[in-house]
Amino acid sequence: MSDALAQQISLFRSLIKTRRFDDTTLRILESVLVSKSVKSLKEVESSLRALLRSESLSTIREIVEKPVGQKLLVLEFFVRAFALIADSCLALRYEALHMRELESASCQWLEVSYLEWLNFAEHSLDNGFYSIAGKACENALLCLKRDIANPQVDEFFENVQVLEKIKRLKDFAMTSAASCSGAGCRVLEKEEHREAQNKSFILYRDTMCGKHYVQKWN
Repeated sequence: MSDALAQQISLFRSLIKTRRFDDTTLRILESVLVSKSVKSLKEVESSLRALLRSESLSTIREIVEKPVGQKLLVLEFFVRAFALIADSCLALRYEALHMRELESASCQWLEVSYLEWLNFAEHSLDNGFYSIAGKACENALLCLKRDIANPQVDEFFENVQVLEKIKRLKDFAMTSAASCSGAGCRVLEKEEHREAQNKSFILYRDTMCGKHYVQKWN
């Protein structure tokens, strides 16, 4: 590893430690990952992933009493950072979406679109989280019905197609979840990674939402 790259990684680590959660920090992370000096990208990604997981958990504890807007900014930062290192961090993404839904009654700009829930459902399905994918599809359907309460004529057929797609995805997710209840289920994701996701979700749920009801992460 070159000295310049080592300095970039050190700078990124320092910014995270000092809670500098902005685009500048993300750009530094991106520059590290695209550097030609990276001989072992997987090794660098693994190190950065461990850093982000550790710091995201400690940060969540620190901001538990902060306003919802600030919590969401922090969650969105970590979602984007994890995405750069090819880590879906589904628990954190779910928490950000769910928190926005809870607060959207008083802050309309926080409303989650059906497409956001649909994308999350697809990613959950890809990672073997069938029950939560089904729940995300239910949320997508609710959002879609809200959005098309007064549809234009030229949007009608497009909305019908989207509705059918979400229903098919939900049916597949629930069927897969039911089939995985048996002893012979083939787990699509490594068990240790699934356990890490579960632990992360429990912490985000308990610290970020307090007494708010949150769907159980399966």
